[in-house]
Amino acid sequence: MDNSIPSCHTRSLTDDERASGREARHGRETRGFMKALCAVAGGLLLGTASLLAHHSFAAEYDSTKPVTVSGIVARVDWTNPHIHFYVDVKDEAGATAQWKFEGYPPNMLIRQGWKRDVTMKPGDGVTVFGWRARTDPNLGAAREVTFADGHKMTAGPPAGTGGQ
Repeated sequence: MDNSIPSCHTRSLTDDERASGREARHGRETRGFMKALCAVAGGLLLGTASLLAHHSFAAEYDSTKPVTVSGIVARVDWTNPHIHFYVDVKDEAGATAQWKFEGYPPNMLIRQGWKRDVTMKPGDGVTVFGWRARTDPNLGAAREVTFADGHKMTAGPPAGTGGQ
């Protein structure tokens, strides 16, 4: 019986063994890099989608086509990123068309003195100045609202300012 203490046997790796280990390590590193790259690209795409959802003025409205309409407020939606309000407008023939106007975000209107469910309500008579949409004949970007008592309030940005 051999009572000797077993020795740890180590040997040097051959060039081929070292190369294959580097390749395996390189493969793991590359996979990790690709996962990180895909995660960053996915995040950028999600961010781009929200940017596209919040369009520029020029993308939807035509600053060369101002419009002023008078009518009765049918509905007001205080939602982000912009409020929308709907005005029933009668034409010369007496037919009613509903206009949809986009305005500032709710927080900007509040800072200017607007009050939800107080400043503009269904049934109020208003005159709205703004700009027509490029494609929808009854859609506009509101700039100023004149109320039945004659007072005026800013509802949206001037044309061509990018919403500032």
